[in-house]
Amino acid sequence: MKFQMKNKSLLYNPFFLTGILSVVVLIITIQNLSIRAKTFGKDTTTYTAYNNYIIFKQSFFHLIEGKDLYQLYPVQQWDYYKYSPTFSFFMAPLAMLPDAAGLFIWNLLNVLILFMALWKLPVLQDKKKFYMLMIILIELITSVINSQSNAMIAGLILLAFLFLESKHIALATLCIVLTVFIKIFGVVAFALFMFYPNKGNAFLYSIGWMALLAILPMVFIPFSQLIFLYKSWLHLLQNDHSTSIGLSVAGWLYTWFSIESKNSIVLIGAMLFCLPFLKYKFFNELKFKLFFLSSVLIWIVIFNHKAESPTYIIAVTGVTIWVFSQRLKLENLILVSLVAVFTILSPTDIFPKSIRTNFVEPYVLKAIPCILVWGKIMFDLMMYKSENTDERISFSENELL
Repeated sequence: MKFQMKNKSLLYNPFFLTGILSVVVLIITIQNLSIRAKTFGKDTTTYTAYNNYIIFKQSFFHLIEGKDLYQLYPVQQWDYYKYSPTFSFFMAPLAMLPDAAGLFIWNLLNVLILFMALWKLPVLQDKKKFYMLMIILIELITSVINSQSNAMIAGLILLAFLFLESKHIALATLCIVLTVFIKIFGVVAFALFMFYPNKGNAFLYSIGWMALLAILPMVFIPFSQLIFLYKSWLHLLQNDHSTSIGLSVAGWLYTWFSIESKNSIVLIGAMLFCLPFLKYKFFNELKFKLFFLSSVLIWIVIFNHKAESPTYIIAVTGVTIWVFSQRLKLENLILVSLVAVFTILSPTDIFPKSIRTNFVEPYVLKAIPCILVWGKIMFDLMMYKSENTDERISFSENELL
């Protein structure tokens, strides 16, 4: 009995879990390094299994060589680099390392930023946080296998929320600005500032961080080249917006109902997203803010027309925060079960390849449960009633630092 209790408490120990996650990351990294070169799409050229990391790494060398970051370099990598010039600047330390070391550190950084932020979430018991980690684990692994930055984005948004709760406005704005310089859709997280005072200071900090991060690449390149790169990035994003739809609301409406109007869909989604601001009298209640945080995390995925499977670590994180920040209800349990089956498990080998190819992928089944959950969150926010409990939280000054 004592042994069982000891093991149980160990599962809720963040240092133990950090070690387990580090081992998982190490195994995935070794596996990706060991897989022989493969092709992407119809291209017959072979590339590494960790092609996304190569794109990030090579962007730094393209930066310091004065090249256009937003052109194809088929000899080195498959696909375009789509992040900011500043992100390529931040890749400098990893780019200088051998791939084995750089890839491991990159993957570990993504995982631990999300885990650390998740474990610091207020009110939730460690047991609930452990369950949340177990639910997102497969999606987290999917993101790491693809060497993606999505776990980092989710973690930075959670950290921004935590810093806002502890009144560290400068650090909160930095976290969100960093997400924007990784993937532009991180700008949606600025909506979190509506729930907190000192909005003027938050605005000034945001402008300051934006300006500072925007010019960082000038350490290596002249101002004229930096302006050229931002214009090239904007051009790529504009063209990218018109090319295709992914695992999103737009993808669902197109494949199910032949509705093709991405801009209108995003506009309607944005209007619905803003409705909870009408419930301003609940802005001080932590549960309400956690629901809205969940809405942010899901919205930036399901209304992203280019959303891919690895992106869903962000949305699934939002789902877990929503379901575990309240008493468990039957309808919520059903929705989370749908997320587990169709969002998390459907792209894996648990589903036969024929089903994945003929049903899961063409009918955008991975996205639909998260769309339903987001709809339920919006309903919960609009129907929200105070539970007459003081759910506000205060952190000690150094708890997050």
